[in-house]
Amino acid sequence: MPMLTLADLGVLRSVSHDDGRVVATITPTYAGCPALDAMRADLAEKLADFGEVEVRVSLTPPWTTDLISDEGRRKLAEAGVAPPEHIGPRTTGPVALTLAPPEKRVECPRCGSADTAVLSRFGPTACTALVRCRVCREPFEHMKDI
Repeated sequence: MPMLTLADLGVLRSVSHDDGRVVATITPTYAGCPALDAMRADLAEKLADFGEVEVRVSLTPPWTTDLISDEGRRKLAEAGVAPPEHIGPRTTGPVALTLAPPEKRVECPRCGSADTAVLSRFGPTACTALVRCRVCREPFEHMKDI
């Protein structure tokens, strides 16, 4: 998603600089994220002016959409992608099993209407869905809540 920085997305967890060595830690949006190599390479290129760069990948704690900054959510909406909702803290213990996802209304990033319909649970990437607004009739991507 070219409109977001790794910091906006909440993927960039830390950066340290000591004696000409830069160490950055990122957490991909999910373990099999196809953009991981590109994120590592872009980050290493951006930090190369500050010294030798090491980009570490950490899967713990796992990334969630709650890590997307308010600025990142604004940028997503401006680009026509409905941002995910805040999920909040996770609970522990038994989890109720449902065989179908609950029906969720996503606000249209163009007109703000909640009268929308999911066209496809998967968009151009696994983390997005394709949705259409029933009011302005425009299709848009929705970044899934994870």
